[in-house]
Amino acid sequence: MPDLPPLRLGFLMFPGFPMACLTSAIEPLRAANEIAGTQEFTWTLVAETRAPVRSSAEVRFEPDVTLADCGAMDQLYLLSPPTGQFADPRRGPARLRWLDSRGVVLGAFSGGIFPLARAGVMQGHDCSVHWCYDAAFKAEFPLVPARNAVILRERRRITVSGAAAVFDLMLKLIEERLGRDCMTEVACWFQHPFVRDEDALQKVPVAQGTGTQDALPTAIREAIRLFDSHIEDPLRIPDVAAAVQMSERHFERQFKRETGQSPLRYYRLLRLSKARQRVLYSDESLTEIAASIGYARAAPMARHYAECFGASPMAERRHAKAPRGLGALAD
Repeated sequence: MPDLPPLRLGFLMFPGFPMACLTSAIEPLRAANEIAGTQEFTWTLVAETRAPVRSSAEVRFEPDVTLADCGAMDQLYLLSPPTGQFADPRRGPARLRWLDSRGVVLGAFSGGIFPLARAGVMQGHDCSVHWCYDAAFKAEFPLVPARNAVILRERRRITVSGAAAVFDLMLKLIEERLGRDCMTEVACWFQHPFVRDEDALQKVPVAQGTGTQDALPTAIREAIRLFDSHIEDPLRIPDVAAAVQMSERHFERQFKRETGQSPLRYYRLLRLSKARQRVLYSDESLTEIAASIGYARAAPMARHYAECFGASPMAERRHAKAPRGLGALAD
């Protein structure tokens, strides 16, 4: 069997990109090359300009090539906060579409799914969206199906929810190219405890709790699922109790025992958390945001928001948009 050329990966960095996603991609590939004794993977740092790009951790990365000049690669991944925008809103997306037409697989890590979708290349594709960006993504891209999978690979699109999932994806690429033995050795180098299947679901925390939703009893998980599917049109707690086949009193008692909160408080916090995503990562008005979580008016939503998060929606939005350090956005 003839030697295969290296698999060439590019990482398109936007200001404020999550640094952990970049290191979680490069380090396992570097280790695989060392173990194999050959250069099986290469990587290129890409940006729209030649200027250094500052990450979410305020560390600067020098791009190897500009987006306009890159081309000789097999896969290109976007790394960005949800607020990431192309410096050139015409040429940047056009270049991605050109690369797509040349057979380059396009992907995104964490908030990078936002500029990838803004480039107009996700029509007809499902994508993985981190749970903490889910509401904001669905508001901006209602026609792009967002999934809770940690990794989603379909038809020359690869989307990944977060840094640990990026490491999982790289292990998958290593296994496909060099075999399971090499993949296992790479995982052990970094003491990576296990490799998740691509259809694994994201871990989602219990709101203001200490555990994750998947560890809750079935009836409580189902109640939270019902809450989550009725954000704009809130359900009555007695109706949720009936849906999970419990009396209202028993449901409230068990829900509080498992989550530390009453169902009503949990539901309100869930709705306000969805609103917070839109406050931080969209330009929607408070009236629009309030309506999206079932409030008839913005004022009571803003009051409950401030009680919950310690700041008003507009104060949080101003803080999120304010320059940090030497100009990088937080992701």
